[in-house]
Amino acid sequence: MNITIHKTDSVSIVTLEGRLDTNTAPKLESTLNDIATSKVVIDCSALEYVSSAGLRVILAAHKRLAVSGEGLTLRGVGDTVRSVLDMTGFSRILTIE
Repeated sequence: MNITIHKTDSVSIVTLEGRLDTNTAPKLESTLNDIATSKVVIDCSALEYVSSAGLRVILAAHKRLAVSGEGLTLRGVGDTVRSVLDMTGFSRILTIE
């Protein structure tokens, strides 16, 4: 999986490309933990697959960022990833554009 970060003063846009699974989730977790902005947008338009390990990382980041009052937003969620979010109930928890 490729991770690209574009930062402004108050927002970090994290673009994910490929598969977010057990092998790649630690890389995303480390990336999200290193972000200093209070608002994070994860661009999922090139994300092909997400596993439960990836969902755990996204949920942990969501909870951490919710404390700041800004939080985490998912953008460009495709049908495959959206169905996983819907089946697991994450689509009711997370902000999805």
